[in-house]
Order: sequence, then structure tokens, then C-alpha cells
Amino acid sequence: MILNLRAVFGTLAALLVFAGVAMVLPALVGFYYAEPAAWSFLGTAVATTVLGGAVWARWGRGEVDSLRVREGFAIVALAWVVISLSGAFPFVLSGALGSYTDAFFETMSGFTTTGATIFGGAGNPDIESLPNSILFWRSLTHWMGGMGIIVLTLAILPILGVGGMQLFKAEVPGPSADKLTPRVRETARRLWLIYVGITVVQILLLLPAMSPFDAVNHAFATMATGGFSTRNASVGHYGSAYVDWVITLFMFLAGMNFALHFRLLRGKTLTVLHDTEFRVYATIALTATLVTALALWEPIRAWMPGTDGTIGYAGFLEALRFGAFQSTAIMTTTGFATADYEIWPPLAVGVVFLLFFVGGMAGSTGGGVKVVRVVLLFKNSYKEIKQLIHPQALLNVRLNDKVVSQDVMRNVLSFIVLYLGLLFTGTLVLTVFGVDLLTAFGAAISSVGNVGPAFGTLGPAENYAHLPAMVKWILSFLMVAGRLEIFTMLIIFAPSFWRR
Repeated sequence: MILNLRAVFGTLAALLVFAGVAMVLPALVGFYYAEPAAWSFLGTAVATTVLGGAVWARWGRGEVDSLRVREGFAIVALAWVVISLSGAFPFVLSGALGSYTDAFFETMSGFTTTGATIFGGAGNPDIESLPNSILFWRSLTHWMGGMGIIVLTLAILPILGVGGMQLFKAEVPGPSADKLTPRVRETARRLWLIYVGITVVQILLLLPAMSPFDAVNHAFATMATGGFSTRNASVGHYGSAYVDWVITLFMFLAGMNFALHFRLLRGKTLTVLHDTEFRVYATIALTATLVTALALWEPIRAWMPGTDGTIGYAGFLEALRFGAFQSTAIMTTTGFATADYEIWPPLAVGVVFLLFFVGGMAGSTGGGVKVVRVVLLFKNSYKEIKQLIHPQALLNVRLNDKVVSQDVMRNVLSFIVLYLGLLFTGTLVLTVFGVDLLTAFGAAISSVGNVGPAFGTLGPAENYAHLPAMVKWILSFLMVAGRLEIFTMLIIFAPSFWRR
């Protein structure tokens, strides 16, 4: 058999059961706040769990252990769609949204940690007017999708057995899956312990400046590098330097490879500081922060040409605060906002634009190209220049003092080509539906990179509600393709995938 459909359907059914159980949490939140929306979550949870359980009982038993690489790719590619299809129903059943298209878009945006929202525009309610259960579900989809619902399942459900590594390789972000321990289930469990631990620390640090509910939601969105907020004005609503710096720090941590967090917890600080990708990641973040802050600082801004009508800050520390927050939010693809960067000075806007092409580290919850690919791309380009000067020399690309194989370099270069190809094709397709070029490009790069805010009519002060329905479905596909690093999603469309 080319593809073991019973194993695929059985595993998807198990994930559907997990999604149904997860919906009980927002239902409990709804009951706590005496919200009618709680029944929408409870009803969907029961229906989803029963459906998933029935499919599992019919097709899943005894089949999951036979997972191969093909089944792993198929399951991961389809899982996000299946989970989002079911997770969209509470939005519609509760009356929060009148369109299933909008509900699916919002749910996919949550699970893929994109953070693009349709609330607050085109007749949809403002974020502040939503029931707490809906707000919590939005943040929970972020938090589950951040580390990966597949990895979470590996951590708590033993039913995936020996086939689990196929899912782990397909799901974990980055050029390769860096196992922390030999056993994949133990690896997933440790990843989630780190993930939960850092989330709890952030919640505790936010409590002095936020309500417990807001602190939990913003911590969920931060660690997932998602960006859904409980406020229309995002983090800018609080107007607090303390909140801004705490979230900036944790966005930076969330954009790190979680294998490095594991090393830090084991006291191997020097190995982290010597990691090439981390040093480049930190350097880009610090450089972007400094340049943006200088561009926003009033004495510099006033001196620069073309800054009439743009935002400036009188104090350098204030400029540094806003520059650090927004640079980190875009680079790590979190997408929170404390200011409208579209009306910043041109230099600051230019820095933000370039950060859309970077992303977090491999093995982080961030999206985008990933820093390690940027590093390898420049190292390979430098090697090619040296090769032209010394044509007889045997030159290699090295990362952390190790030679990078040609297979990895081909993967990186292919990814860059596919990433740009998907970006420009998506832009072109969106213009067919009447979206202006700047907005189309912004929507495409934001969706593929899982950033959230974009440019044009989709800036940090706007939302996605006004886009045509078909555009929202296209962007949903771009979100999941970007979240799964393109290869995993596109491979199921290759004719050879379905051949023996």
C-alpha cells in the first residue's frame, strides 16, 4: 500500500479527541464567568471527542505503530486543517462570528501562531467585547500550536508508539529535529516542561501589572510567539514600560531554540554563548533595537529627511523601549504591538520590514525563515566568492566548528527558493481578488512567516476582517504552509508522494 490510510485517519482521530478535551478548558472559563458561550465550547467538545473516538475505535487501533515517513507527513499536514475545522465551531455557535470562514481563519491563525485577527472590523465585534471563554480559546490555540500539537500528543499519549519519530521530525520547526534525549516521547515531555515552566514564570511577572486573566492570555501568546491579545490595542493598551520590557524579554526567550533552554537548565551556559545561531540571533535583535531606537529618538528623527508627520520620542529610553519591543515582536514573529510602526520614520520602517525575513531560531516556536538558514545562506555565499578566487581549494561551510553537509545546504537553499516562491505567488494570487499590491505582499509575508500584523491595510492598527472570503482561505493555507516550514505541506501535493 502506498499510504496506510487507516493509520492516518486513526492518528488524526486521536488528535481530534485531544482537541475536544482541550475545548473543555474554555468551557470551564465560560462557566466561571457565567457566559452562554460556555455551552458552545462544551457542545463542540463532546461532538469532537465522540467523533474522534469513534473513528479511532474503527480505524486507529493497531495501526498507529506502523507509521512511516509518508504517513508522518500526511498526518502533520492534515492535522492542522482538521483541528482548525473543529476548533472554529465555538466562534460561530457562540455568535461571536457570523461567518464560518472568519471562524476558520481565526482558528488557523491561532494554531499556526500567526496572530492575524478578524475581530474589530467589518461588522465583527471588538476584542474587548468578546466573552472571556472566546478570548481564552484564542490564546490556548496559540499555546498548543506554539510547541506543536503533535509534539504535545507525543508527550502525553503513548498510542503513537514507535511511529512517533516520524511525526516529531515533520513537526518540530527548523532544518532538523534536534532531539534532547534518545527517546522521542521523553524529548517531547521535556520540551513541554520547559515550555510550561517559562510560561508560568512570565505569568507571575505580569501579575503586578495585569489581571490574572490577562496575564495568562498574554503569557500564552508570548511563549507561542503568537500575538493574540485581550485588547484591541494589543500590549500598547497597558501603556506600561514594565509590561513592555517583561514581554520583550520573554519574546526573545521564545524565539530561542528550546534545546538551548535545556542546556541552560543543565548549567551549560558557555555552550549556549558559543552557539553561532544564538550569537547571530542576539546580534540581529540588539542591532535592530538600537537602529530603530535611534531612528525614533527625536533629536535624530528631526535631523533625518522625510520624517514629517512620523512618530518620534523625546527620551532615548522611551525610544529604546518601543524599538526593542517592536523589533523583537516582528523578528520572533510574535506580532504584538505597542505602536503603529507604519507611521514610524522610514529607517525604522525599513528595519521592521527586513525583520520579516528573519524569524526566530530553529527549534523555537517562532516562524519565518529562521536565523540558522540566514547564517548558512551567507556562509555559503561567502564560500562561493572564495571559491572563485581560489578555484582549486576545497572549501566547506561550517557551523559551530562542524562541516555542514551538502544535503543540509541543498535543503536550506531549496527552502529559501520555495519560501520566496510561495511569498511572491501568494502576493500575485491575492491581487487577483482586488487586494492592492502593498496589502497583498504584506498579507503574504505575514502569513507565510506567521507574523500577524503586516503592511498596507493590515498594519498593527488594522485587522484582516475586510478581506474577501476567498483571500482568507488562501491566507489560511499560507499560514499552515509557513508553520510547517513549507516542505511538509507541499510534499502531499507532489505526484511522487502518492506513488510506490
